Amino acid sequence: MAKYFDVHPQTPQSRTIGTVTDSLRSGALIAYPTDSCFALGCQLGNQDGLDRIRSIRRLDDRHHFTLMCENFAQLGQFVHIDNDVFRAVKAATPGSYTFILPATKEVPRRLMHPKKKTVGVRIPDHVVTQALLASLGEPLVSSTLLLPGEDEPLTQGWEIKERLDHVLDAVVDSGDCGTEPTTVVDFSSGQAEIVRRGAGDTTRFE
Repeated sequence: MAKYFDVHPQTPQSRTIGTVTDSLRSGALIAYPTDSCFALGCQLGNQDGLDRIRSIRRLDDRHHFTLMCENFAQLGQFVHIDNDVFRAVKAATPGSYTFILPATKEVPRRLMHPKKKTVGVRIPDHVVTQALLASLGEPLVSSTLLLPGEDEPLTQGWEIKERLDHVLDAVVDSGDCGTEPTTVVDFSSGQAEIVRRGAGDTTRFE
């Protein structure tokens, strides 16, 4: 059974956040809120967690996982980013954008696109997500909580627990966080290519 954590959306309880990040370090897979919608997340290097995300979402090996990063210093450890791309990404973060960039050697091979050697990264604009990332001290490997055959992500923490109780270790709930996934921009070629139009405004990349 998944543990359920009710977290205040503006002043997250530090003890609760610490309990969640302790469970992540122990191999937990969690559902948590972001500035676009709920996501599935586990610690970097948690192969079982990664396998469970693939199973829940029925993903193939071409799926781009996202490294949810606390800040630019952290993001820069995991992707190669030149000055022009840096400025474009910097201007759009934190926010509801995922950027696909060439991965550094710090990224486990299983997280990379098998041919392109790229990975998704983003810096969220969400108080609870930022509290989790600050407590964990490293990125969360993440994927939108969109179930197979459904058009929209799940939005209610209680419903997530009810439907995924048997495959998750914890659900972090801080209220409704919307149904629109991030806008995905692929910068792996050095030029912006909009892969998915979502919560983030795309005009700056067109």
